[in-house]
Amino acid sequence: MPKIAMIGAGSIVFCKTLLMDILATPALRDSEIALMSRTQPKLDRIKRFADRVVQDNKLNAKIWTTLNRRDALKDADYVIVMLQVGGIDAFQRDYEIPLKYGVDQCIGDTLGPGGVFRALRTIPEMVSIAHDVLELCPNAYLLNYVNPMAPVCWSLGTVRGVKFIGLCHGVQTTLDLISRYVGVPKNEIDALVAGINHMAWFLKIEHNGKDLYPRFKEVCEKPEYYINEKVRIEVMRHFGYFMTESTGHLSEYVPWFRHNKKALELYCDEPAFGGESGAYYKWCRLISERLENEDLLADEPTDLSHRSVEYCSYILEALETGKLFKLQGNVRNDGYITNLPNGCCVEVPVFVDRLGLHPTVIGNLPVQCAALNQSNVTVQGLAVEAALQGDPELVVAACAMDPLTSAVLTLKEVRDMAAEMLEAERQWLPQFAGKKIRTTPIIPTPPGTPHVDVPLDPALAVVHRFGELAQKAQG
Repeated sequence: MPKIAMIGAGSIVFCKTLLMDILATPALRDSEIALMSRTQPKLDRIKRFADRVVQDNKLNAKIWTTLNRRDALKDADYVIVMLQVGGIDAFQRDYEIPLKYGVDQCIGDTLGPGGVFRALRTIPEMVSIAHDVLELCPNAYLLNYVNPMAPVCWSLGTVRGVKFIGLCHGVQTTLDLISRYVGVPKNEIDALVAGINHMAWFLKIEHNGKDLYPRFKEVCEKPEYYINEKVRIEVMRHFGYFMTESTGHLSEYVPWFRHNKKALELYCDEPAFGGESGAYYKWCRLISERLENEDLLADEPTDLSHRSVEYCSYILEALETGKLFKLQGNVRNDGYITNLPNGCCVEVPVFVDRLGLHPTVIGNLPVQCAALNQSNVTVQGLAVEAALQGDPELVVAACAMDPLTSAVLTLKEVRDMAAEMLEAERQWLPQFAGKKIRTTPIIPTPPGTPHVDVPLDPALAVVHRFGELAQKAQG
């Protein structure tokens, strides 16, 4: 049976869900599962729960824990990563410092200043894991659940030889919404989805060969439907296609919905992930504080009657048995989407069988969809380079090119914010040791400051001359 290493196993949400899915899969339920985390109390909690599941379901799985990543990885067949560098304390800085400058984030883990700094903290760790995989289990598949998904997978793609895929549940949960809106069972909808993580586009939605988009767009105009997903529906109304993440997420990836009080009140007025300021940070803080005082898994049921919508167990099942499985996966763009940069991370349909992972070539996205994706890809690429090079000026560039941040702040404000965040998070950013973001003080230009004479090209000289004549005529 396979050996499965779960790195970051202290995550009670992902680890518990994926563990249950694996143990509910006949081809995997006798696996050896190594649970690795850097904190023993979290490992103890998940191990107690795992032991109950094994005992109650009379399984032969071998589950053990370790604080040593290399022990967990040695000879593994599959590596599942779900870590968070810096934990809730770093996340607090990701949210509160930008908010002080006027950048209001709802989720703060994918793009925006929060996403950029989460990438800076996470990418070196993920690249280190990838090198360990090449050394200790070179044939293993690495399944990544770590956000920010796209820049993390982009960085994994720089480590040649690692077989990886990034996994998210945005497509599955969005199909639940579409199914409800059009009145067609989810399993009867055929969808073609492609783009980037958290901004992939439903290029086609069909039922028995019939286009469902006209019906979907029709109901989205009704207030009781529109109110659930204002931002996603607004983007579809103006750009033509529905995308794969919630209003709270998408509102951070574009410049139109969180840049001022008016926009927030109009489009981001639903609670929690419907647009509320700091919704994800506040939820994580609540869970973190509860975990200090109680074992949230102590009374969780151990029944293995069904699997969740997460792709992980189905991928492992396909690789083990050859049972074909189709998913939406994040991969290195090696020509799969031709109007996004090669080497970046794209989200496309992927087929899995015993021979491996087989991404689908999409070709060009609709140009308007590619343009919106590119606005995010540019930030991701700068964040990847900043993380790998330890270059603080690239940190500023990544934040400055972020669509929401650039809609709110001046360049100097962006630089000041990035500098404050870098100082506040230094303990998790060793690649920036001894480096600072340079200051750019405002250059005063008081009234009456003389202008230096500069030569003008002939066309500009004519413009200035006629401007002067017009002003004299008005006087």
